[in-house]
Amino acid sequence: MNVVFYCTKEVAVATSEPSSTGSVEAPTWSPPLPEAPGFEHLIIETPGLRTHLAAIGEGEPVMLLHGFPQHWWQWHAIAPVIAEHGYRVICPDLRGAGWTVAQDPRVERETRLHDLLAILDALHIERTHLVAHDMGVITAWQLTYGHPERVRTALQLAVPPAFMKFSPRSLPGFRHLPQFIWHSPGTSLRGIFSEEYVAHPMPEPVIEAHLAPMRRPDIDSAVRPLTRHMILPEAARLTSGVYSRQRLTVPTLVVFGRRDRPWTEELMGRTCRNPHRYADRIEFAYVDDAAHFITDDAPAAIANLAIDWFERAA
Repeated sequence: MNVVFYCTKEVAVATSEPSSTGSVEAPTWSPPLPEAPGFEHLIIETPGLRTHLAAIGEGEPVMLLHGFPQHWWQWHAIAPVIAEHGYRVICPDLRGAGWTVAQDPRVERETRLHDLLAILDALHIERTHLVAHDMGVITAWQLTYGHPERVRTALQLAVPPAFMKFSPRSLPGFRHLPQFIWHSPGTSLRGIFSEEYVAHPMPEPVIEAHLAPMRRPDIDSAVRPLTRHMILPEAARLTSGVYSRQRLTVPTLVVFGRRDRPWTEELMGRTCRNPHRYADRIEFAYVDDAAHFITDDAPAAIANLAIDWFERAA
């Protein structure tokens, strides 16, 4: 395993150090990293993968798992606030996103889970606080249920608990999936940042920062496999009650924006009735004036909720 530090605006950085895992060739071109003062940028080499991550602060580790179609920069306004309270905040680009490079384009249901475990091991992190949004919550589910000894606390954003009971009223929450299942490389994903999913219009530079890695063909081509081979199998497990037959032992806070339809407090009350039947400790929180992209709509609220939860639930 190699950990390669770099301080350049380009991620395509070569290293002369030998790698015992078999080096993955860096892309010949990659878009510049968005601005985010105070972050360190690292490459973690594990078998078949060069994971880019951004980190800030010192102290207990906190792992932030981005959603789709975002990457590490999703947390640029949140991670520094958490770090100021004595945490080492780590924001990886998960396989198929951001500036991470995979040797094999195939993705299976738990591929990102295995990647995350390898990152934790490479960084010598035994246990971490875990914050995840959107697609990143799938990997967070897998880690908290399958490897609870690796997680201190969990905070999941804009996604219901894995033990949720299926309801026809929840179907609009999956209305965005068909465009990803049938995504054609080169097709714009800008519509995902429309008023359906944000409470406040995103400025053009912010949308561009989120979508910049999609100009890489390997990242653009990862949309369909991630959806078909990770999201859909997990959705099937959720609707068939796989997780409701397990026990969630990691203290978990589930957070929604009040403008995130259809995930209203009323629907959560129906589909997640008696949550302590399925979890040792679980709480719900709702953020005013925020929608699905809650980390953009309300970054200060998310940072404060995370810090409070780490301190109360650990």
